[in-house]
Amino acid sequence: MLAQELARCLPDAGIDVVCQGRPALDLRAPETLDRAIKSARPDLVINAAAYTAVDQAEADSATAFAVNRDGARALAEICGELDIPLIHISSDYVFDGMATRPYREEDPPAPLGIYGRSKYEGEIAVRSATSQHLILRTAWVYSAYGRNFVKTILRLANEKHELSVVHDQRGCPTWARELAQVLVSICHQLHDRSGLPKWGTYHVCGAGEATWYELAVAVLEEAKSYRTLCAERVVPIPTEAYPTRAPRPRYSVLDCSKIQETFGIYPAPWRVSLQHCMQELCICPPIPLETS
Repeated sequence: MLAQELARCLPDAGIDVVCQGRPALDLRAPETLDRAIKSARPDLVINAAAYTAVDQAEADSATAFAVNRDGARALAEICGELDIPLIHISSDYVFDGMATRPYREEDPPAPLGIYGRSKYEGEIAVRSATSQHLILRTAWVYSAYGRNFVKTILRLANEKHELSVVHDQRGCPTWARELAQVLVSICHQLHDRSGLPKWGTYHVCGAGEATWYELAVAVLEEAKSYRTLCAERVVPIPTEAYPTRAPRPRYSVLDCSKIQETFGIYPAPWRVSLQHCMQELCICPPIPLETS
C-alpha cells in the first residue's frame, strides 16, 4: 500500500525515486540489497516493505523474522556502510494495548504476537546498525491499493445484508496516501538539513481514534454517497466473538506530538482522509504500478 503511494507522491514532489521490489530487491536475500542500493546510489532509502500477515505469522515465524528483523538489519547495515539515511516503517503492534492513554515513543514495547515481536526486533536491529535512521510507527493503514480493512468492508457491503465488526479494539486509521505525503515532507527536510539531527523514533498516523466498528460504519456512510449497498447495518461485536490466531492489542492509539513538534507535520483527521480515499475507491479505482 505505502510503496504504491510513494511511487506517485515522491515524483509529484520533485523527488527522483527508484522503486525496487522482489526479485531485484528481496529483504530475505541480502546480496540483492547491496547490489540494488549500490546501483541506484540514493540519497535516502525508505523501507516500505514488511511481512504484515498478522495471523499467518503465528505459523510462519521464520519468514516474519527474516523480513521484518533480519532483512531490516541487513538493509540498515548497508545504509550505514554507505552513509545513507534510512527511514524504516514500524507498527503500533509493538505495544500490548494495555495503556489507558495514547502511546508515546518512549513507552516500553511489549508485543503480543509474532508479527509485533518481529517488527519490534526490526526496530532494535535498525537502531544498532545505523545512527542515521528514522523509525516511523504507524497504525491501521488502508489504501485504494492492496488488501486492507477498508476495501474488505466495502467488498462485504456489496455481498451481505449485515456485517459484524469488533467494537472493543481502538486505534488510529491511517490513509497510506497521507503517510506517503508525510514521508515526502520528511525527505525534503532531511535534504535541506534544517535543524538536524532529527534521527530517532516517531509516531505518525491519522488524527483522532476509532474502533474497527466505527471505521466500518464510516466506510459504509461514505460509500452510500456513491453507490447502493447490499449491507443495511453493521453490528458491533466483542473481540471474543471474532477469534483470530494472533492476539490484537485492544488499545493502540499513538501519540503523534513528537513528529508535530520536530517536523511540523500534522496529519488530517482520519475521517477526512477516509472521505478522500473512498472517493478514489468508488469513482475511479487506481491501477497498481509496477514495483521494480
